[in-house]
Formats: sequence, structure tokens, C-alpha cells
Amino acid sequence: MGFFDRTVAGSVKFMPKALVRKVAMHYVAGETLEDAIEQSRQLNEAGCMVTIDLLGEAIETEDEANASADTYLKVLDAIDGAGVDGNVSIKPTHFGLSIRRELFEANVRRVADRARELGNFVRIDMEDTPYTDDTLAVFRALREEGYDHVGTVLQTMLRRTLDDVKALEDLSPSFRICKGVYREPEELAWQEYDEVNGSFLEILDYTLPRRAFYIGIATHDDPVVEGAEKLIAEHGLTPDQYEFQMLLGVRPEVRDALLERGHRVRIYVPFGTSWYAYCVRRLKENPKYAGYITKDVLRNPTMLFGGKK
Repeated sequence: MGFFDRTVAGSVKFMPKALVRKVAMHYVAGETLEDAIEQSRQLNEAGCMVTIDLLGEAIETEDEANASADTYLKVLDAIDGAGVDGNVSIKPTHFGLSIRRELFEANVRRVADRARELGNFVRIDMEDTPYTDDTLAVFRALREEGYDHVGTVLQTMLRRTLDDVKALEDLSPSFRICKGVYREPEELAWQEYDEVNGSFLEILDYTLPRRAFYIGIATHDDPVVEGAEKLIAEHGLTPDQYEFQMLLGVRPEVRDALLERGHRVRIYVPFGTSWYAYCVRRLKENPKYAGYITKDVLRNPTMLFGGKK
């Protein structure tokens, strides 16, 4: 990663929105459900499974929360109708957790009920720590009531995560294990790159050999990929007992290499009109794309004033 790219990435929030949109399609399927289904078909053809996500979080009204759940009912129907090999991922605050836990739980149940009718799966995402306990409590309640097709996410940057893994083991849970992207205080979260990676591999070493768990290994980091593959080999796992998960547009060469080595790979496919904040975050994480934008503008300044809206 060059100095130029890092400098551009650091100032990406000041870029004109039109420029950020230019690379949005590296990371977002589009604004419509039809865009997400088409992107998912293409990924299926390339050998990947998908999980579709409607962009947006921290809604402010019950009507907005209910509307988010309504959209996910349509997503599940569209996946089924198109024969897509994919499921859905939902964010707690998008379903009303920032308003009332009961609202969140009711909306998850609505979507989970429809997923069960269709033989599909729902992943409850994890947001920042003010929501962790309630998210896991709702997950436990649903699993104890027989919603075996509902999973959740745990973040290896949090110091509590291995304890959470052990506390939920009796549920035979499906977890996506990821690093986490939220800013958390040092008393709650590991801060250093090597610490977070070390936590990731420690959690994988605990979960992978225990058949109670099904683990989605969500990473783009070479040290974690290499460590995970080593653990998979050591514990004699077969490809149906785990999967790797990656974001749309991030390190596709790693995705292809994992597929070539016989692993199953699932790609996170976001869509919707709330793409700006998501893409800014991706650009900060992948400075080379921010650099590409600026270099294109220097070659063609009219990009600042034209193009797709």
C-alpha cells in the first residue's frame, strides 16, 4: 500500500459523493433487490454461496424497523424464486434494537418464520457493544425455541468473545467469526492487529474441532486464512463442516484461491440506497481503490461533474 493511496484513503470522507459512487460497485451489488439477485447469480456461477444484506442501520422509528423486516421477506422470496444459493444477514438496529428489544425480536421472528417456510437461513449480525448482550439473548431465545436455522456473529476483537462462545455452546450454534469494525475501548477490546488475529485463531482452535459448532470464517487477512487452513487440516475437517466468508469486492484473488483449494466460500452481497457510508468504510480499509479514483480524476477531471447520479 503506497503513501499516495493511504493519504487519499485518509481523506475519503471529503471526496465528492459522485467519486465515491464510481467505485461503489466494487462493494455493493446495486440499489435494488434485482441488482442483488443478479450479482448473487453471478457469484453462484463462479462457485460461491452468498448472503444478501440490505444496507442501513440505527433506524429511528418502529415503522422503519418493520419496513426493514418487510424488505427481508421479499429478499427471501426472491432468493427462493431465483434458485439462488444464498441466505440473508440482518443488523439488530435495522430491525429496531435501538428502540426496543421486543421490537427487534418480533421482527427477527417474522423473517425467521418465513425463512423456515422456505428452508433458508437467517444470520443476526453483531454491532457495537451496547447491543451485544441483547443480540445474544435474542439469539439464545430463538435457538431454544427451535429456530435452528438462525445464526449470529461474534467479533474476535472483543475480550469477551471466547467466553461467549463457551456460554452458547449448548445451542449447537452457527457462528460467523469476524474481527469486528467498531471502535471499542481498550478495556473491552483488543486494540493491536496481532492481538485481534491471535484472538481469532484461538477462537477457531476452540470451535473448529467441536462438532457442536458450524463456523463461517469471515476474513480477508492472510495470517488468519493461513492459520485457519492449518487448523482445518490438523482437525481433519471436511469442507461441509465450515466455510470461509468474504465481502463483495474485497480481495477476490483470495476468494478464488480458497475455492481452488477446495474450500466453500460465501460472499456478503449488500444492496440498497444507503450505500455511501458503507463504501466510505470499504475505501478506508482498501486504500488502493481510493487511489484509483483520484488517479482517474487527474486523467479525466470531467468525472467531477458528470456520470451516474
